[in-house]
Amino acid sequence: MGIGCRQGVTVAQIEAAVRAALGAWPLARVRAVATLDAKIDEPALRAFCAAHALPLQCFTREQVEAMSLQAASQPAPDSPPSAAALARFGVPGVCEPCARLAAGGGALVRGKLALDGVTVALAAIAPDPRS
Repeated sequence: MGIGCRQGVTVAQIEAAVRAALGAWPLARVRAVATLDAKIDEPALRAFCAAHALPLQCFTREQVEAMSLQAASQPAPDSPPSAAALARFGVPGVCEPCARLAAGGGALVRGKLALDGVTVALAAIAPDPRS
């Protein structure tokens, strides 16, 4: 699961956005939360992960940019660039590329949902090419 958020959001805001993005899927299916390295110390994000025993992974701007470029060349590209993410961090998005990075390049199963200052996207773990 990739999560982006405005500075100062609450755990309740993150929880609501995650539940909305998951829909009927149980939170137990989530293996990790991923975000941009600039967001790694966001208190509500850390508290959400701790409350649900989810590891919090972070990715650099370079990794996010590379994943965004890769996704743009795919038949079903990620959501259009986020003006806020571009202005603040210089990347076209946070939740979708971070979700795909955490899933080893897996495809999005739930594109970006934006709710009350939080964005959430879900990606399926990519199959192991050695299998």
